[in-house]
Amino acid sequence: MSAANEQSRQWFENLVKSGQVTLPTDKLNWLDAARQQAQQAINTLPVPYRKQEEWRYTSIDGLLKQEFKPVNEPFTALHAVDLEDWLLPEMDAYRLVFANGRCVPQLSNTEELPDGVRIGSLRAALTTDPDLLATWFGQTANHQQHMFTALNTALINDGVFVHVAPGVKVDKPIEVLYLSLALDDAVIAHPRNLVVMEDGSQATLVERFVSTGDSVYFNNVLNEIILNESASLTHHRVQEESPQAYHLSSLFLSQQKQSEYRGTALALGGAWSRTDYKARFQDEEAVCTLNGLYLAGEKQLTDFHLDIDHAKPHCASEENFRGILYGKGRAVFDGKILVAKDAQKSDAHLHNANLMLTRSAEVDTKPQLEIYADDVKCSHGTTVGQLDPEQVYYMRSRGIETPMAKKMLCLGFAEEIIDTIEIEPLRQHVHERLHFTLDQVVTEQLQTEEVAP
Repeated sequence: MSAANEQSRQWFENLVKSGQVTLPTDKLNWLDAARQQAQQAINTLPVPYRKQEEWRYTSIDGLLKQEFKPVNEPFTALHAVDLEDWLLPEMDAYRLVFANGRCVPQLSNTEELPDGVRIGSLRAALTTDPDLLATWFGQTANHQQHMFTALNTALINDGVFVHVAPGVKVDKPIEVLYLSLALDDAVIAHPRNLVVMEDGSQATLVERFVSTGDSVYFNNVLNEIILNESASLTHHRVQEESPQAYHLSSLFLSQQKQSEYRGTALALGGAWSRTDYKARFQDEEAVCTLNGLYLAGEKQLTDFHLDIDHAKPHCASEENFRGILYGKGRAVFDGKILVAKDAQKSDAHLHNANLMLTRSAEVDTKPQLEIYADDVKCSHGTTVGQLDPEQVYYMRSRGIETPMAKKMLCLGFAEEIIDTIEIEPLRQHVHERLHFTLDQVVTEQLQTEEVAP
């Protein structure tokens, strides 16, 4: 092992040593065993570096330079007024609020849940529903294969637990607000979420990541989602974190027969963010739809990795991701669809489009199809382009100023993804965030000589 790799591994090991897990794990041998295995895995798993294909375009060097400290205690001093800037007032939802990775019960709203629905913190569920957790925990996320998954498992201190009983439809969205409070120290959190949808159940889950300032912190998030037969989950994730934030989300999705997952992922902030989707069809006639939008500007890197495993026949997946890059922003899109030999009648489509607003922006995009069945409908494609000068000219000829014309074209490019959000207050919020960003980009950057075209 090189000295550089040894130094990188030491960074992970130091995090484990400095962490203080305070979960109520008495007599929960399965959880203790998982944590111990994860700690051992950190000593042996390869540290992510650029020569590994899945980390080829995304360096973790900046992450390794930070000296993150864990936050072991909950924030009990927070009040409702502290959340006013981040809540969407018109959004009627069951809500869980997390501050630097720890649930804040007094700011959450999970009262009057329908019969058969459990929504709460993972920490609380370890006391109230340990047997239910033991059934599902770690079934889709293998902490012995992924370094950051192992880190999350070793240092798990809280997270979300959602369980919906067979045939139950949750009557309004479940919102999880992850609030990162600005502190003097760079802090790290490892939210661990488990969502189990039983046969025929339905729900909508909204995850939002926000921050109170421009501080440095790292959210290492892990979601395990299990959709049993005919279950349906709509899942929106909106990441709009601090300009100095590091964000890594790993989402493991397991789908049984005739289940349906509809996901929308929006990466709108952070200095370094990466989202990994690992979806697997466990039985026939399941459907997975993923839509994504990312913005990457000055000093930002945004990375999406998709791994869709068509292990069974008669399943359908469709992924549509779009990116807007400006300044010296960088983006990575690595999407892979694997169709197994017996997965006949698979229907799989993957597309990635990128709009480059400046010459100094950069994107690495790699859609992949790996097909071993012979009776399938599959396609993939990618585009990287600039604003069409003829479209800009056309709009200018009708009295629209150049900055506004470019902004309108960018909004049109992004709306195909944003419009997949069926919750009006959330869709409106994303629209406003995009307008705000494009106002800055168009008025401050698109008028310089670096603008393309």
